[in-house]
Parts: sequence; C-alpha cells; structure tokens
Amino acid sequence: MDLTKDRVPFLDVDVTALRVDELVEVLGGFLSEEGTRLIVGHNLHSITLLHSRPDFRALYERSDVILLDGAPVAMLWGKAHGRPTRSAAMAYRLGSTDWLPALGRLQGLERIAVIGAGTDANAKAVERLCRIVPGAEVAGRPGEAWDQAKEEAAVAWLGEFRPQLVLLGLGMPLQESVLLRRLEELPAAVYAAVGGAIEQLGGVQKLAPRWLGRLGLEWAWRLLLHPGRVAYRVFGEPWVLLGLLLRRRLLGR
Repeated sequence: MDLTKDRVPFLDVDVTALRVDELVEVLGGFLSEEGTRLIVGHNLHSITLLHSRPDFRALYERSDVILLDGAPVAMLWGKAHGRPTRSAAMAYRLGSTDWLPALGRLQGLERIAVIGAGTDANAKAVERLCRIVPGAEVAGRPGEAWDQAKEEAAVAWLGEFRPQLVLLGLGMPLQESVLLRRLEELPAAVYAAVGGAIEQLGGVQKLAPRWLGRLGLEWAWRLLLHPGRVAYRVFGEPWVLLGLLLRRRLLGR
C-alpha cells in the first residue's frame, strides 16, 4: 500500500491518512518484512511539540506512519485533500483505541509487548489483548516511575522477548524520547506510540463514547474526567501552537 504522506495546511505537518482496514493491511505488510517500523499519531499536542522540540520532530520524520489522531487535524486534512465534510474527514481519524481492537485480523501476529501505564492497567491490557489476538503471546511491563534503570531493563527485556509489535504508552513526549534515543538498540519490530491507550484498553481509564469522537468532542469527555491533566491542553496549548505557527510564517520556514 502507498504510504505517501499528505501535508496538512496551516499546521505544517505530514500525516498518513488511513482507515482501520487500511492500517491493518499496512501492519500485515510490516510484519511480513520483519524490519523496524514506527507508528505515531498527530493531534494538536504532538504538533505543538513537533514545532518546539527538534528531537520530537526528528522522531516524526523517521516514522513510517503518522496517523490522524486529533479531530482538528483530521478536519484540516480533509478540507485540503478532497474530504471536506466532517463525516468524510473523521473516517480517517484513528486514535490508538480505534485500531488496537482490530489486531485480531492480522495474520502472523504472534508476540506483542505492552510497555506503559501502572501495574494493574498494564496487566489488564495484556489480558484484553490475549482475547483480541487469540494464540498470541502477550507480555507487559508497567511504565510508572519511569527512569533510566527501568528504561535499560525494558530494552534488555525486549531484546530477549523479540516481539513483533510493541505498544509503548509512556505518555507524550516521554514515549517518543525513549524511541528516539533507544531505536538503534531495540530489536526489529513495529513500534507504536499509543499514549494513554494502555489504560483505556485495560478498562482503567474510561473511554469516551465513540459518537463523541466522531463529532470531534472527545476533548470535552477528557476534560470532564481529568480537568487538572487536560485543561491546559484544551485552553492554553492551542494558543502556544498558534504562536509557533505564526513565528514559522514570519521567519519564512
């Protein structure tokens, strides 16, 4: 499948517009190639980090698939690339919890590593994935209180386990920083940065109703449940991003 990236006007980022079935097909191809591949996603938070942190940008430039993870990103992409209506654009919005339940469709997926979240959430996510992908060996390591020692231990563990798919949910930008600095040491696999999806997959963090996601209102659900964690991203960070984008234009980048 063609993985040519599309430019999102105004936001100045590249994305890989895929629906669930298309991503499953892409993953199948990655597994058959047995190389190292990176899957990330773009929302307004990641775009703010990309325009403010060279290391974050470097990882995204290295990534093979950059999913449309945020509703505003999907809508702006849609208007520029022949999907002007909300429903047409939002069909390509893929958060991690949209595609993880489809892993059972993959042929040949036998070993999955889950890194991130607390001990209980990680264990429950592993159990859920065992049901989603029957017959696969699924193993996990919690990500709480992440430090250099835990990072080195996780790298060594991955080298022993040799997974085909690694779900890394340490939160943004920690998970991206780990991938960037450790990529040369990690075994060949498909690495997906999934943020809080491990907690959601394990049922520890309540997932927003999918109809809210289709309306682009998932941020309101998160704000309601976690106001302290989400308020700045909803009300403050968009202004930071606007300033970064205006600065890019003034500097002619």
